[in-house]
Amino acid sequence: MAGCGAKENATDTSGDTAETSTTTQGSTASTESDASGSGTDCKIALITMDSIDQHWVTMNEGAQEEAKKLGVTVTFMSPNTKDDAQQIECVNNAVAGGYGAIMVAANGPDAISSALKDASAAGVKIVYVDSPANVEAEATFSTDNEAAGKTAGEEMIKALEEAGITSGDIGVINVNAATDSCVAREEGFRSAFDGTDYTLLETQYGEGDAAKSQSIAENYITQGVVGIFGCNEGSTTGAGNAIKASGKTDIIGVGFDKSDAILSLIDDGYLLCTMAQNPDVMGQKGVDACVDALNGKDLGGEVVDTGVSVLKKE
Repeated sequence: MAGCGAKENATDTSGDTAETSTTTQGSTASTESDASGSGTDCKIALITMDSIDQHWVTMNEGAQEEAKKLGVTVTFMSPNTKDDAQQIECVNNAVAGGYGAIMVAANGPDAISSALKDASAAGVKIVYVDSPANVEAEATFSTDNEAAGKTAGEEMIKALEEAGITSGDIGVINVNAATDSCVAREEGFRSAFDGTDYTLLETQYGEGDAAKSQSIAENYITQGVVGIFGCNEGSTTGAGNAIKASGKTDIIGVGFDKSDAILSLIDDGYLLCTMAQNPDVMGQKGVDACVDALNGKDLGGEVVDTGVSVLKKE
C-alpha cells in the first residue's frame, strides 16, 4: 500500500468534512471517524472497558481528532458495560471486520488475552491504551498508576493530618481484582500509608458502577471510616455521593479520573481531590502508534506515561 495515514497527505484539512455517527447494536457502541482516502488497512478499532464512562468518551475524542489529521478510520466499538465476554466479542468483530490495528484498554491482564493473541496471529497490530493485557503489543500509553495511587494516598494523609486526624480506618473501593491499572492504583495508595497509624480496610469491589460503589461507601461510613479511596470514575463518584448523602463533612474522599460529576463533588466539598489522567493524550498517541505500526515501524513495545494531575477545589 502507499502508506497508512501519511501526515504529508493530510496537512491541509481545511476543506475536509468529517462525519461522526453513534450507533448502538447489541452490546456495543460505535463511533467512527472516516477521513477520505483511508483504505481498509488503515482501519483502527478502539476497544475500551465500556463506552459510558467519561474517561473513555474523552479517549475516543482524542483518537477521532488524531484520526482526522492523519486521514485514517477509527471506530469506537466498546461494550456498554464492563464485561469480559462483550470485550472479547468486540476484539473478534474487529478482526472479522478487517481492521488493521486495535487500540485496547483491557478489562484484565488475562481475560481477553486469547482473543488478542488470535488477533495478533491474524496480523492485527495491538496497541494498549490505559490498561494492558498479558500479550505483547506494539506500544502502551497509560498513566503510571502506582505512582499516581501513591500521590492520592499522600493527599489523603495530608488532609487528615491537617484536620488533626492521625489514625483511623480507611475504605478502598476498586473495580475488580483483575484490572491491571486499578490494581496498581490501589497498591500505590496503600504504600503511602506504610508506617502510619491508619488502618486500610479490606478492599470492596463495585465493578466501576457508581451505584454499587455508593452502597459500598455507605457501608464503610457506617463503620466509622475517616477516609475513602475510589480507584476509578465510577468508584470515585459513588464514594463522593455516599459522603454527600451521609451529611458528614469530616470524611476525606479521594479518587481517580475526571468527570463532570466528580468535579461537582469536589467543588461542593464532598471529595478532596481526584487524580486526573489524560485519556485524550492516550487516544491521540495510540492512533499515532497504530499508524506507525501499520506503516512497518518497529515501536519495540514502548511504554509511555501519559501523566496525571491532582485536581482540587479552586
